[in-house]
Amino acid sequence: MRITRETLLRIARSAADERARVSRRIRCIYLTGSLMEEEPLLGGTADVDLVIIYDTEPNVPREIVPVTDEVHLDIAHFAQETFRQPRHLRTDPWLGPFIYAKPLVLFDPQHWFDYIQAATGAQFWQADYTLARARAFAEQARRAWMNLTLQSDPSHARRLCAYLKVIENAGNALVSLRALPLAERRFLAQLEQHLQQAGWGDLYRQMVALLSEEIEVNDEQWQTWMSAAAQAWDQSARQEALPPRLHPARRAYYLKALSALWENAPSAAYWLLLRVWTLAAAHLPAGAPELQPWQDMTQQVGLDKARFAARLEQMDAFLDQVEETLDRWGEAHGASLG
Repeated sequence: MRITRETLLRIARSAADERARVSRRIRCIYLTGSLMEEEPLLGGTADVDLVIIYDTEPNVPREIVPVTDEVHLDIAHFAQETFRQPRHLRTDPWLGPFIYAKPLVLFDPQHWFDYIQAATGAQFWQADYTLARARAFAEQARRAWMNLTLQSDPSHARRLCAYLKVIENAGNALVSLRALPLAERRFLAQLEQHLQQAGWGDLYRQMVALLSEEIEVNDEQWQTWMSAAAQAWDQSARQEALPPRLHPARRAYYLKALSALWENAPSAAYWLLLRVWTLAAAHLPAGAPELQPWQDMTQQVGLDKARFAARLEQMDAFLDQVEETLDRWGEAHGASLG
């Protein structure tokens, strides 16, 4: 099937119509995410991000539904209560920005969401609200760093997953001062652009240093890593209680994106590979043979268990600089620092 933006929009509308037909609890359905951009495809794959809002608590918070090998629905479920005070959504680091960005409303028979959009978008870029969203990301990053330093998880893969999430939240703290937060697949490539434009190129370089020591990765090494990551993914998919991100429908979504990124943005490809491979490794049983190539890779890039404490010290200094940058931005823009 030839996949275009128009194809994806038809899939979104069809899914919304079907959901609205079978449930009277649904108050609103809207489309958000990469499909709202001109180029939603990466490596010929895409997800269709739907938000469904119910008049009561939903049964699950997130759902992955395969459509084709290259396309799946990524559905977030919320209770209407979450949106009861739209003014508070202006400071929500994820919901607020994507409501402000005018998602495509697919089902809203009572035009309830019109009010939510208008109230959320009012004064959205006021300095106090902007700084609050950025600080929400920074605080999540700092709390996770503290947990990593205070708590010892026997699984290094799980600890490294948390470490990478700290980096993502710290990056989005900075980006949130000037744009919408960045999604996973294009994160590092878009982050570099934003931070360079803002004059924070040194922070970007420090972030990259937290991800790897200076090594050269050629095409042969990359293909070896890709093959091992795919094997780890396939093996992890056989385990029970998988998180939605590891749903089998997302295999091509990640692996084809990795191949596409490697051609033009190898650093961004490495970031995504590290995220996906580590997530898969964290859900493999202890002693699984697919863990060994991942362990070899982490040792090669300096993220192995033996050097993790030193990495956390580096991260502490980096987070200090992120927090100081937010404070300086707040002072320059007259935002409340309390």
